[in-house]
Amino acid sequence: MEKDKNQCNDCAYYQYDDDTECYVCEINLDEDEIERFMAGSKKSCPYFKFYDEYKMVEKQN
Repeated sequence: MEKDKNQCNDCAYYQYDDDTECYVCEINLDEDEIERFMAGSKKSCPYFKFYDEYKMVEKQN
């Protein structure tokens, strides 16, 4: 089953920022990339990386 790449909540780069007290994308996008992404011209984020916390735990064991 392929994951929907529009789901920021499932992305490894979507992290909680203590300073702003909200979730933010940690990918540094330039102005053109932000404009294309916000305009919806891309169907999915090219930087999406699925974050699976269960796999992280398996590596620790």
